[in-house]
Amino acid sequence: MQAYSVLDFSTIIEGEGASEALAKSLQLAQAAEESGYHRFWMAEHHNFPAIASSATSVALAHIGAGTKSIRIGAGGVMLPNHSPLVIAEQFGTLDALYPGRVDLGLGRAPGTDQTTARAMRRDLRAAAESFPEDIQELQMYLGEPQEGQRVKAYPGQNSQVQPWVLGSSLYGAQLAAHLGLPYSFASHFAPTMLHNALRVYRQQFKPSKACAKAYAMPAVNMVVAETDEEAKYWFSSHQQSVSALFRNHSQKLQAPIEGFYESLNLAERHAIDGHLNYSFVGSEATVAAQLERFLNDVPSDELMVHARIFDIHARLESLKRSAKVLEQFVRK
Repeated sequence: MQAYSVLDFSTIIEGEGASEALAKSLQLAQAAEESGYHRFWMAEHHNFPAIASSATSVALAHIGAGTKSIRIGAGGVMLPNHSPLVIAEQFGTLDALYPGRVDLGLGRAPGTDQTTARAMRRDLRAAAESFPEDIQELQMYLGEPQEGQRVKAYPGQNSQVQPWVLGSSLYGAQLAAHLGLPYSFASHFAPTMLHNALRVYRQQFKPSKACAKAYAMPAVNMVVAETDEEAKYWFSSHQQSVSALFRNHSQKLQAPIEGFYESLNLAERHAIDGHLNYSFVGSEATVAAQLERFLNDVPSDELMVHARIFDIHARLESLKRSAKVLEQFVRK
């Protein structure tokens, strides 16, 4: 593993709103920069009361202004929701503001339910089918202008924005390999295809100007506290959010509950465990042992960690403790 990074949803907790969530995201990014994390990514989701990063490029401008060196990026922009030219202009603007620091992770899903997707006023079926062509069009806008090119991105052309493909299935792995782009797998919530996707990506990868060799970054959940018990207590907020999702009940992130997981029936536990299979929760020693087994089983160029923790002080503590654990596995 060469580096470690952070995925943030700009989580809105019960009793607060988007202003507080975005302020806390900046705190988290600043702490991540100080703790040696390589990237700070934010995710596009819509119609989720617990997520404040729906206007991802705007949120990233806020993060970039309050940090100095950490890479900032989308993890990701759901390209079927948008015109490639508009995204090129948005991320070209970010690159103009924060040169050489901007990543653009691109996903094919809408990042929401179908009703909300229709409210975005794009033909999502057609857009999803044209995802590979849209990525190439976007790369054209972000690159050196071609002879005869009539439509150009200002800002955007000749930018240093690094595109990525995101995925949770073999489709994204094959596409990233075909286009010669770095690949991030969403194993923090969709763990099933991780091994096969990374194998396919590495086997089929074609070098490109954007990426000379395969570069894979799985995302996992990581909550690290002084003790195993405290980490499990913090993690119960995330478990509650997954439980609510399965009940089709969208809500802000709830305060942790002692013994929440134990209060569930076996079917509910099984569902949560499947969704959060790649979650490393415990003390530094416990998580280090879990992580060693994972990295031995899943060779990774970089690891992206996500933590949905209610209290900001606990979130910051977990971030810093996670960095101590992750640093042990970085190849110098």
